[in-house]
Amino acid sequence: MTIYNILTLPNKILREKSEPVKNISEEIIEILNNMAETMYDAPGIGLAAVQVGIKKRLVVMDCSKEEDKKVLIKFINPEIISKSNEKSIYEEGCLSIPDFSEDVERFSTCVVQYMDLNGKKQILECEGLMATCIQHEIDHLNGKLFIDHISRLKREKITRKFIKLSKQKLTK
Repeated sequence: MTIYNILTLPNKILREKSEPVKNISEEIIEILNNMAETMYDAPGIGLAAVQVGIKKRLVVMDCSKEEDKKVLIKFINPEIISKSNEKSIYEEGCLSIPDFSEDVERFSTCVVQYMDLNGKKQILECEGLMATCIQHEIDHLNGKLFIDHISRLKREKITRKFIKLSKQKLTK
């Protein structure tokens, strides 16, 4: 297994739209396995391929509460096919925006369609943390970040902070 480097703001790739996976090859399966290792190592509960510089519509998630009972889901070409009218607020963080979290309002429930590793279409009804997480990860696939759901003032402050940090890294 390979632990990927996770891209952070202001990397421009994070704002690019990911391409659908056309066929499920050994390479795609290996990428998903490496993404899962990377997510657990970070540690996080979700990771989109674009966050590791791979512009494919791939997501891994594990929203289980107990460390010893992992429930890893590998999504290929996930898309939300329905969502509730009700909204809920969760405090979100992101591996691509480390050490920052903010309350974000999203749909309380949603239904996601995706392909599994065998190329079979799957439907997953999500609620609570899982609904928030899959919406967050699909946003990544569409070039959006969770900070796009907060006030402009807070978003600009965070973006400036990460631009400054990236410039400091370059000068070292």
